[in-house]
Amino acid sequence: MTSKQTTSQSALKVTSFFVRVLLNIVFYMVVIFIIVEASQSAYHFAYSVFGQTTMEAEPGRDIEIQIKSGESTMNVASKLELNRIIENKYSFYVKAKLKKHVIMPGTYTINTSMTYDQIFSIITVPTAGETDQTEE
Repeated sequence: MTSKQTTSQSALKVTSFFVRVLLNIVFYMVVIFIIVEASQSAYHFAYSVFGQTTMEAEPGRDIEIQIKSGESTMNVASKLELNRIIENKYSFYVKAKLKKHVIMPGTYTINTSMTYDQIFSIITVPTAGETDQTEE
């Protein structure tokens, strides 16, 4: 009877050891996967803020955007993203704030092949008859 107990106890110990090892491996694989995904997302976001990204290759499409007086930078970024002119409204917003761009109201024609800097060079210049500045 004692030999059956020791055999079943040792089998239980071996089984529990393998289960713990397997769970540790799965846990560390999940952690590594999360770290890799977070790193890729952070790189992509930083590249879109500091790099020269465009939505489409040349020649792109011309899209007319109207920016109203008092419209916030985030609203403008959302409008650009909605019209598929920019890829990410948050990176556009961060770049606008880092570079301290003041977006001017008016109607602008923007091409989908423009970089963020090219878009800012257009929407930060007042159009004829518009002199108000966009609020935060």
